[in-house]
Amino acid sequence: MDIQEALKWTDDRVFAKTGKHLDSLHKAILEGAWERQTYEEIGDENHSSKHHVRKEAWKLWQLLSDVFEEDVKKSNVRFIVEKGAFSYFNEGVQINNRINVCHENCPYPKTAKNRSPSTTNREQPRDLTDAPAKTDSLYNRTQELTTLKNWILQENSRLVTIAGLPGIGKTALARELLEQIQDKFDRLLWRSHRQFTSLKSLKTNLIEFLSPHRPTASIIHKLRSQRTLIILDNLQETFTSGQLAGTYRPDYQNYAQFLQEIAESPHNSCFVLLSREKPIEIENPHCRALQLGGLGESAREILAERGLTDENRWNELIDLYGGNPSWLKTTAATIEELFNGSVGQLLSCPTVFLGDLEPVLQASYDRLSESEKIAIAWLATQSAPVEIARKPADFPFSQSAFWKAVQSLTRRSLVEKVTSQGVSRFAVGAAMGEFVKEQNP
Repeated sequence: MDIQEALKWTDDRVFAKTGKHLDSLHKAILEGAWERQTYEEIGDENHSSKHHVRKEAWKLWQLLSDVFEEDVKKSNVRFIVEKGAFSYFNEGVQINNRINVCHENCPYPKTAKNRSPSTTNREQPRDLTDAPAKTDSLYNRTQELTTLKNWILQENSRLVTIAGLPGIGKTALARELLEQIQDKFDRLLWRSHRQFTSLKSLKTNLIEFLSPHRPTASIIHKLRSQRTLIILDNLQETFTSGQLAGTYRPDYQNYAQFLQEIAESPHNSCFVLLSREKPIEIENPHCRALQLGGLGESAREILAERGLTDENRWNELIDLYGGNPSWLKTTAATIEELFNGSVGQLLSCPTVFLGDLEPVLQASYDRLSESEKIAIAWLATQSAPVEIARKPADFPFSQSAFWKAVQSLTRRSLVEKVTSQGVSRFAVGAAMGEFVKEQNP
């Protein structure tokens, strides 16, 4: 569905609901949001100030929320419009939880010109019922998207992992990736590990989607017969809490072998795994892993949207919370509530303010093994990244156990490796470090 089709379809829905058409600025805002433009860019193209565009955009999102009976925002309007168009022109029909694309005479959405020949003029079985709505802005993830698309479309990687801290934007990135490459696949599936109690139940669900009429069919065989994109969220739910990262629960103890089979068997499909913890790497040229870091300079857009003051100290705030978009949004809300939007006042506090981040950090901390808790407590007391050639004097386990603990912490994205002049040093982020120190006064 291109932007002109989206504008016409949306305008028709608005007129049917209100008896009025969208005005020219509202159409420009919708088009700009569709193309991931900022309000400032939309304003520049339409001879309006950013403030005026933002004000009119708020009115538009309220109007569309009423029309579509969903909470419409700049970040999710494209997803909601496309979803609504698919549902409308398919008369809301869903078969076995798979949404069928429009019949041949349907004007929306048209088949993309660059779609692969194998999917042209054919139904595309898809089940995206578990895919979250696009509620988080990607801000600036262009480089990451380019890397992922190259791995999947050019290198034909069969297994791709996107790992990172909670709130870092893994799901939002995968959602945008799906939109940009979906026409290159015959089938699409999004699932969360949270709904499956075992590897067996996951496999059964995959077979039901891949081969509903042949429940005994091989998953690999179906991956060969039609190119399929499968996104599996919350991989960390398959791991055991209290053990080193990547230790599978008993009901998932053969998951590593399953992933190995996916990676080694010849096919043109792709599994994308989203996880707070990196699984133990599979040595195979068809496997790729992306460690998703903070936003960096582009995170300033989050603070600008909140209207925070003391702009000269924004980068300091971003560094403090690791450029994590979710953490920064949470902290920005606190700054508004307690410090009247002043970043400087928050940063003048003698310790790193955690506030509503504590439950998130607590959940990550609770998953650690005993050796990891001791190792991260030591790292939290260090004023700069440190080498780990020798274990701390008060570390009660072996040197090998210390190295394994630090390695596990890096797989959980709780400890960062900094390499300079061929020497690796390790450090814990400021927010997590402050939380750990509170646990170990």
